[in-house]
Amino acid sequence: MNRRRPQWPLQNVFSTVALTLAVSCAAHASPAEDHHRGRDGDHGRHNEVEHVLLISFDGLHEQDVARCIASNSCPNIALLAKAGTTYTDAHTPGLSDSFPGLAALVTGGSPKSAGLFYDVSYDRTLYAPSDSTCSGPQGWNVVFDETTGIDAENGGALTHLDGGGGFNPQAIPHAKIGGVCKPVYPHDYVKTNTVFEVVKQNFPSARTAWADKHAWGYDWLNGPSGRGVDDLMRTEINSIDPATGTDYTDVYSHTEKFDDFHVTAIINQIDGKTSKGDAAGSVPAVLGTNFQTLSVAQKAPVAKGGGYLDASFTPGPQVAAAIAYIDASLGRMVAELKQRGLYQSTAIIVTSKHGQSPTDHSKLVKNGDTLSKLLESSNYFDPDGNIGQANTKSGNLNDGTGLTGTGFIQTDDVGLVWLRDQSQLAAAVKTLKDNLSCNAPGICADGPQAYILYGRPLAARFGDPAGGRTPDIIVQPNPGVIYTTSTKKDEEHGGNAPDDSHLGLVVYMPGAPGAGREVSERVQTTQVAPTILRVLGLDPKLLNAVVMEGTQPLPGFDARRF
Repeated sequence: MNRRRPQWPLQNVFSTVALTLAVSCAAHASPAEDHHRGRDGDHGRHNEVEHVLLISFDGLHEQDVARCIASNSCPNIALLAKAGTTYTDAHTPGLSDSFPGLAALVTGGSPKSAGLFYDVSYDRTLYAPSDSTCSGPQGWNVVFDETTGIDAENGGALTHLDGGGGFNPQAIPHAKIGGVCKPVYPHDYVKTNTVFEVVKQNFPSARTAWADKHAWGYDWLNGPSGRGVDDLMRTEINSIDPATGTDYTDVYSHTEKFDDFHVTAIINQIDGKTSKGDAAGSVPAVLGTNFQTLSVAQKAPVAKGGGYLDASFTPGPQVAAAIAYIDASLGRMVAELKQRGLYQSTAIIVTSKHGQSPTDHSKLVKNGDTLSKLLESSNYFDPDGNIGQANTKSGNLNDGTGLTGTGFIQTDDVGLVWLRDQSQLAAAVKTLKDNLSCNAPGICADGPQAYILYGRPLAARFGDPAGGRTPDIIVQPNPGVIYTTSTKKDEEHGGNAPDDSHLGLVVYMPGAPGAGREVSERVQTTQVAPTILRVLGLDPKLLNAVVMEGTQPLPGFDARRF
């Protein structure tokens, strides 16, 4: 049941009484009494959730959480776990790129419903950014990353932390909608609504906030309305730091500087300000952020102190330092909640968009992008690799004159394949199955945990490729395989290898019984979104993806009185 809060003036927002989360031995007022006491601004009651703080420490595995708590190296995460619930078997919904990983947390859906497979993907129904009349060929390589900001226009340098202050028109494709050719911004691209939109629609006086790694690519968090996030902080991790002349991903200690911008933003918002520190009037009902420091440390070559030392997730020097950093950052945010008297009315969810693979360095295999080469040489794509937005008619990188109708392939530790000609599916699958070994031209998918997904099984899990958005083929290589020869990173994410998908998840709910418990039941990160709505007193079914996929709230928060 969707029970709306009374809408009183903003100056009384801290008096808002949400619905009682915990079922405990103590006596509680009836729902009608809760409603009345909230309207009158009673501050004497506790254990009520008025705000949700969602934090993604990208790369955080369940094993990282367990190890750092056991070794006393993450005291703030440990305190949160002691006061809350730790889910020891939480997983991403099939793909682990940042887009589907975050979409799971805020829409309650997998790529099948949200339509987000990667920040760089393909859609057969779209027209090029330059085709404002939708009269040319269809099929566009959709790139919603650091190049989505105006700084990247005509391949320009990313000189501003805010991405230049606007969208790069060369990154925005077109679609014919109702016979009219319209631009498709990231918020138009996501297929389902978000928790931010639901909160805004049901609590009109409430504010929402988020901060992430790409200034304009993450516009999709606003949802199809385009207005879900009041304070969407525009920070670009690939922008050039004028103090160093490099972007913020060169080394984990530099990434800390970027993540500190987000810590400051959250503290400002807890103080009732905007992310920039301007007056706002109220604390957001839902706020959160993303951290990249741990992910950068995990990817760094083991020979340079990155990654892990063994199969038991023993952190190397960079990962150990990164875990200490994210833990201290969590401590700063929680301390501010306590300082402002909001800790007992704020649910805190610590998790990750994705893990990183392989943590066991002995499993690392970098044979190059054999998957793309095999499909290109077999004429399923242009044999010279002339596909996608980066391969332009002008010769200038990512200037909006990219090639249309070429199909596309995205590879990291997974392969997402949109064939140029979908009628070649059977032939392409046969080619892949005939070359499964790790010997060139093999694709290194010959182990028991590897698979090639296509046809009905793929459609059931991710949607029908005939609709234009879903890949025709998904190749999951052996765990440890990264389709690259780059010496800059020894780990990657995006696929469904065990280290990609098994994440840390710690949930603190004020006043919830059973503090310090562990839940070993397998859960998905899609269950976070309906849990957020449930604890705020809203019906999880207000999320489109929850209805489409039947997503349930996390165990422990699905049978309480609201």
